[in-house]
Amino acid sequence: MQSRIPKILLSLIFSAFCLSSSAQLKIGGDDSAKSNIPAIGSKPDSSLTKNNADSSNNNLNLSAPKEYEIAAAPTIIGAQHMDVAVLLLISGLTKGDKIQVPGTKITDAIKNIWKQGLFEDVQIYANRIEGKKIYLTIAVVEKPRLSKYTFIGLKKGEANKLRDEVKLVRGKVVTDFLLADIKQTIIQHFIDDGYSNVKLNIVEKPDTALGNSVVLYIYVERGERIKIQDIIFHGNKALSDGKLRRSMSETHRKRWYSIFHTSKMIPDNYTSDKDKIIAKYNSVGYRDAKIVKDTVYKSAVPNRVSIEITINEGNRYYFGNITWVGNTKYSSKMLANILGIKKGDIYNADLLNQRLTMNPNGTDVSSLYMDNGYLFFQVNPVEIKVHDDTIDLEMRIYEGNQARINNVTVTGNDKTSDKVIMRQIRTLPGDLFRRSDVIRTQRELGQLGYFDPEKMTVNPVPHPEDGTVDINYGVTEKSSDQIQLSGGWGGGLGFVGTAGITLKNFSAANMFTKDAWRPIPTGDGEQLSLQFQSDGLPYQSLNFTFVEPWVGGHKPNSLSFTFFTTTESNGDPTDNPARESINIKGISVGYGIPLKFPDDYFTLFQYINYQYYTVDNYGSEFIFANGVANSLSYKLQLTRNSADPNIYATYGSTIKLSGEWTPPWSSILNENVENETPDQKYNLLEFQKYKFTGAWYTNITNWVNKESQGKLAHNFVLYTYAGFGLMGDYNPEIGSCPFNRFYLGGSGLTGYSIIDGREIIAMRGYDDASLSPTTGAVAVAKYTMELRYPISLNASATVYVLGFIDAGNSWGSLAQFNPFSLYRAAGPGVRIFLPMFGLLGFDYGWRFDNVPSDLSMARSQFIFTIGSNLGAL
Repeated sequence: MQSRIPKILLSLIFSAFCLSSSAQLKIGGDDSAKSNIPAIGSKPDSSLTKNNADSSNNNLNLSAPKEYEIAAAPTIIGAQHMDVAVLLLISGLTKGDKIQVPGTKITDAIKNIWKQGLFEDVQIYANRIEGKKIYLTIAVVEKPRLSKYTFIGLKKGEANKLRDEVKLVRGKVVTDFLLADIKQTIIQHFIDDGYSNVKLNIVEKPDTALGNSVVLYIYVERGERIKIQDIIFHGNKALSDGKLRRSMSETHRKRWYSIFHTSKMIPDNYTSDKDKIIAKYNSVGYRDAKIVKDTVYKSAVPNRVSIEITINEGNRYYFGNITWVGNTKYSSKMLANILGIKKGDIYNADLLNQRLTMNPNGTDVSSLYMDNGYLFFQVNPVEIKVHDDTIDLEMRIYEGNQARINNVTVTGNDKTSDKVIMRQIRTLPGDLFRRSDVIRTQRELGQLGYFDPEKMTVNPVPHPEDGTVDINYGVTEKSSDQIQLSGGWGGGLGFVGTAGITLKNFSAANMFTKDAWRPIPTGDGEQLSLQFQSDGLPYQSLNFTFVEPWVGGHKPNSLSFTFFTTTESNGDPTDNPARESINIKGISVGYGIPLKFPDDYFTLFQYINYQYYTVDNYGSEFIFANGVANSLSYKLQLTRNSADPNIYATYGSTIKLSGEWTPPWSSILNENVENETPDQKYNLLEFQKYKFTGAWYTNITNWVNKESQGKLAHNFVLYTYAGFGLMGDYNPEIGSCPFNRFYLGGSGLTGYSIIDGREIIAMRGYDDASLSPTTGAVAVAKYTMELRYPISLNASATVYVLGFIDAGNSWGSLAQFNPFSLYRAAGPGVRIFLPMFGLLGFDYGWRFDNVPSDLSMARSQFIFTIGSNLGAL
């Protein structure tokens, strides 16, 4: 669309006062305006000269401007969408103003309106003149507005992504700036994806169905993606080409083995990676290193480029003497020990800053002071001498006064009650400020699972004048509830469908409050779960759980209640005499108490569990064909959980040690079980069960997201796990309890309480329960190691890939237990967390060992899992 640029007219044509109807006189605007009044002085080559203008208007003297008063607010014509009052305000022409004709005010009025970019033409007319008063009309022609737009040359998915970026809406004025912005946004989108040769053309066509509107046809030809063929370095001696290439986190060569990296050529990433090359040199003492030349050129391979970088490494530097000045609270020796840098160590400015103020583990000099209330502490390392290759430093410290916490506030919790958040906060008014308490509070809030960890903020507002600090915790609510609709194979049951709902921030107190149902009452931090599984008549399972994390609201003591019922049968209806079935009903009540010793990551849980088994005509499939069994047990579990609360955990550990005991019924009742039938022998179940599990998360890399503050960096994490389970008896004549045994192998999808209360433990690469005796195991050992890497750390869609090694085995008697005699498997996998469905897992397991009881088992298999704990020991 070609815009018509208005020209400011320099003269005014006066109408004859004696005429009964006055003509409209144009005094400023475009020469091509549709008017029967000649434009005076509009173009240098105008045929209308000053002399003939004077002859037609005796009162007009172009060489002597005349002053007039605007008699009334100018009339606006042609403004269909813009507010008339706003347009008048922009023009600067108001009733009562004195203007010169010709003069700058008319010129400025047109310029002011024109530079809004909303009009194709702007003209100002004099309707009439009465003595010294003049009546004006401002005539505008609006630029067309957007009716609709379409992308041509792109697939639907790519076009939808661009729609989210260009943000075009119907009715938007189509200006030159808008068209330029569309082009820039689209081109940058493809450049960021490695397409550097994109071609773009925008065609406007009038929309015949809508007045003064246009349709934009956006033609896009993105071309081929440009990839990097090679990265070549010159001048590097201290660091090899490989080390320098590995320091470039986003710019990589095209190689078949680079499965975790792309080789796209993205200019912004390349610029950032050049800084990382220098940072790598700085980390090994070459603080003067610089890139003196770099070039990117087309490779001989089509759609590839090569990069050449020339480096001047400079000299290598070392730390010299380090002295401390201004420290009174802690000795120089103590501070030097925490710093951990000695004379002769390679100079590394990043390491120095980390040891002073930014150690993620909290073992830096700043943390030492801030954990004792010295919020206003500052340390400034000053280079006092550089001699040859050695740098002497002086650490200048300002300790300040200890700060106490004044006010603590929380913002952003639109759904979660203040009391739920405040009871997790470790920084209380009146306490000394401690940075470790702030960090722990962030962890505790993240552990709730109600808030987006990437958007959680801490804003301390210090008041040096009175030695206090206000702390504000900013949170952003995220969806923590889950709906489960899934299906899977397991436990010999064939296809099992699952439907369930988990509410992690429920409010039982508001259940009878009508306004709280939006759609369910939430905000009090209680957990409610309801799950149903079935494959039709042969199998049904219902599970209900409720957890109150703060019983009474004063102490973090948790109370839990669980009820479940499971039925497995041959599929016949209940009124059929041929029906064979087993039913398990169970309840569990638990009470958890947080401990302060050995540290406050420990929690002690106690449970009372009861299960009632009903066996009806179950034949050879079970221990006895008809009868009932009762299991009453007490369980004690000690847990230490210091793990990162995020779905993609990067640090910490979770350790659990538990014991479960039934009463020794045979000893209490002094029964002689020698001649009892199985249904009599197992009417009152007795066993003792012990389990240990430990999971550790270790960052393999420590990359920091410097480009986007607050966003989590993508780091490799090593996950290691070990678990052991042992089950014993009280009475050798009864032997090991046939219920509640361990079954190892497969996906573990069916979890717990199938048939006989068995625990099904996942072991990828092997069939379900294939690594245990058919009657179950009384001892089990399981080890796992996973190398994980995140694809997306978005709280609403966390995705990470992994490579795993599993090892495990189970035994039918305690005498056979050997934690080093193991079956092994390995393979890749992926985990996808969706707030509404939880953690979904897809793995491909390849087994290394044959199973003697099933030599025909497939060597490899795909595994689907749901949840992070299902199938765990």
